[in-house]
Amino acid sequence: MRNVASWGRLSAQPHRVVALNDPGKVGELVCNSPLPGLAHGMGRSYGDACLNPEGTLWLTTGLDHFIAFDDQTGRLLCEAGILLRDIQRLAIPRGWMLPVTPGTQLVTFGGAIANDVHGKNHHAMGTFGDHVRHLTLLRSNGEVIECGPQLRPDWFAATIGGVGLTGVITVAEIQLRQVAGPWLDSETLPYANLDEFFHLADVSEAGWEHTVAWIDCSSASSQRGLFMRANSTAVGPRPEHSGRSFTMPFAPPFSLVNRLSLPALNMAYYQLKKWRSGRAIVHCEPFFYPLDKLLEWNRLYGPKGFYQYQSVVPREVGRDAVQAMLKAIARSGDGSFLAVLKTFGNRQPPGMLSFVQPGVTLALDFPNQGARTHKLFEQLDAIVREAKGRIYLAKDARMPRELFEAGYPRLAEFMTYRDPGISSGLSRRLMGR
Repeated sequence: MRNVASWGRLSAQPHRVVALNDPGKVGELVCNSPLPGLAHGMGRSYGDACLNPEGTLWLTTGLDHFIAFDDQTGRLLCEAGILLRDIQRLAIPRGWMLPVTPGTQLVTFGGAIANDVHGKNHHAMGTFGDHVRHLTLLRSNGEVIECGPQLRPDWFAATIGGVGLTGVITVAEIQLRQVAGPWLDSETLPYANLDEFFHLADVSEAGWEHTVAWIDCSSASSQRGLFMRANSTAVGPRPEHSGRSFTMPFAPPFSLVNRLSLPALNMAYYQLKKWRSGRAIVHCEPFFYPLDKLLEWNRLYGPKGFYQYQSVVPREVGRDAVQAMLKAIARSGDGSFLAVLKTFGNRQPPGMLSFVQPGVTLALDFPNQGARTHKLFEQLDAIVREAKGRIYLAKDARMPRELFEAGYPRLAEFMTYRDPGISSGLSRRLMGR
């Protein structure tokens, strides 16, 4: 047994860790491990979706091999433990790229499927699962299920976004998208309020593939932010890109993001980005993965860890719901430095438990302040519930069960595909087992 924590570092709990390194022995190891078990990649889920306290974790990062890549069609077959970073480094020099990528490339291929991650281009390309063409699912009883959009599509829909609860994804195939290279024609536009944000989001969707915004939620009187948009390009000046990263070397004794530091951090970030606003050619890595420049950045929140609260609400009530959430945060005296606001397109996701729905999503990080933080979350929950929205399972560590059941209407259907030998902290909290 060894202690394992998720990315939020809220606690480290004992797990029996079984490394899956040899593809030929995966079935034996999974079937003979003490149950219940759970596939675990890089552990970048913020809450307990990737944890199985007192149970078994099947560590998949050893399943990191490319199997086949057709550089004429962009079809890639690989093991589930490979990192998105390594897929990008293989594909981009050959004229291909992941069609959808989340805010970090330091996650596994299987984890991206199991959480049906989204990027900054949902209106154009949908979610990660929209581009998966086939996957191999190993059940805890040794059964192997091959599925895809046209092959056993019910199993495919349960596994895409199914947070690892239908089995262990061992191998998958994805359709990459053709690109001219790693460069993006980008533009950063300051905005003063939510009306300006929604206007920019609406007018940008037709001509820009990638759109995302940062919002300053540290003040009740200001809802200013920075709207960023980009398209892939092959022309223009190409700035130097080192790809170098730094590491937060230790966790300080208290959160460096707090009531005293947050207004100054947000002010400095806004002014710096505003000063550098406008059009520029940028490498895709700092645009897609800005936080990957500081490895182990989760240590900034100190020994108590932090929560991420990410919700999506329907577009017709989006402005009012986001406004209400920002006011509740301002009244609480807390706030978030990593506050991301973006819209999702009018398309349905492929998974039964996929997070994305047409609307607007707000993602916020909060240092763990115990009861005070939970009191704020109860207020945010009430807003999301009234708006008929939902909370992202990959980010959640404390959602009430009734909010989960209300937000995921296909839950009962999904439960028929659960693997009885697989469990997680999240499943026991929200599904009873």
